[in-house]
Amino acid sequence: QVQLVESGGGSVQAGGSLRLSCVGSGYTLSSYCMGWFRQVPGKEREGVATIGSDADTTYADSVKGRFTISKDNGKNTLYLQMNSLKPEDTAMYYCVATNTTVPDVWLLLGHMYDWWGQGTQVTVPS
Repeated sequence: QVQLVESGGGSVQAGGSLRLSCVGSGYTLSSYCMGWFRQVPGKEREGVATIGSDADTTYADSVKGRFTISKDNGKNTLYLQMNSLKPEDTAMYYCVATNTTVPDVWLLLGHMYDWWGQGTQVTVPS
């Protein structure tokens, strides 16, 4: 049974930083494609960043240069370092995983991922 537990969310002023963590259990992170998605109530979920088993990364245009995804295989933990945060980054952030091969063009599509965490809220007041 794969389980993903996120932490690290909170409220931070615009321009600030946060680091989200996602601890996985029931699987070996190194062999999975992992990612972060976010959603605002009433809006579609948005793929933020992904990292493959080969450590290749993908980012949404809206976060390129500000967010960095990484993983620690030894700790089975996924991270999202978020810098220069903006009010439009306010959302619930979800950790996701899949053990299937995802074509590059589909990496930021939520339906490609089999497991989701419960989410952690990030708020950047305007």
